[in-house]
Amino acid sequence: MLLTIDCGNTNTVFAIWDGTRFVESWRRATNHASTADEYYTWLRTSMTLRDVDVTITDCIVSSTVPRVVFNLRVLCDRYFGTRPWVVGKPDTRLPIDVRVDAGTAVGPDRLVNSVGGWDRHGGDLIVVDFGTATTFDVVDHDGAYVGGVIAPGVNLSLEALHMAAAALPHVDITQPATVVGTNTVACMQSGIFWGYVGLIREICARIRAERDRPMKVVATGGLAPLFQQGDTLFDAYDEDLTMHGLTVIHAYNKDD
Repeated sequence: MLLTIDCGNTNTVFAIWDGTRFVESWRRATNHASTADEYYTWLRTSMTLRDVDVTITDCIVSSTVPRVVFNLRVLCDRYFGTRPWVVGKPDTRLPIDVRVDAGTAVGPDRLVNSVGGWDRHGGDLIVVDFGTATTFDVVDHDGAYVGGVIAPGVNLSLEALHMAAAALPHVDITQPATVVGTNTVACMQSGIFWGYVGLIREICARIRAERDRPMKVVATGGLAPLFQQGDTLFDAYDEDLTMHGLTVIHAYNKDD
């Protein structure tokens, strides 16, 4: 069984892949201070609670937080007896080309999303990922990653608004009943929701115009369904796109 680990700035997702499907997945807050022993205790307890009894033989890691990679490596080596593939490291190859400026370090999550998007949806693709940042990744007709856009994440924008303006409360993101709010919370929710609808539509339109060709837009990340309800922004929503990309990269390296 393959253990896939996607570590983002806010959450870390662990999922078990049996070669055809994900058996189970778990999410926990990212904490750079967590030790390998803590990871294992939590993961083993989580597996027991959901009656998951499998043997982990392989591991692959994608992490946007460099400080956690060491302990995730130790977790895989000490408790599962396997050296993990780590996306972004020289010994972990990608099944796609990366065509960006020389010396540019592309986030592992963006590369994984591009691999997963190419495998499931083909080329000429824009992958919109709603994470701590909202990222737009552009996949060329042949599957190559050719760059993208990084914008502040939805929750990050809400938190910044709350922190910078003392009179404004912390609110949850939701689709408002009307554009014009009649109270402070409704006004903030409308600004964030419709502001991001406009941001997504405009950025995708400008990418299409710049590349001068039709491009499919695929969304992933927890808030993507909320925005799809509000407007026809995406051609598809792919909930486990990142984890799927990890399985593709693992298979590519495993078969070498």
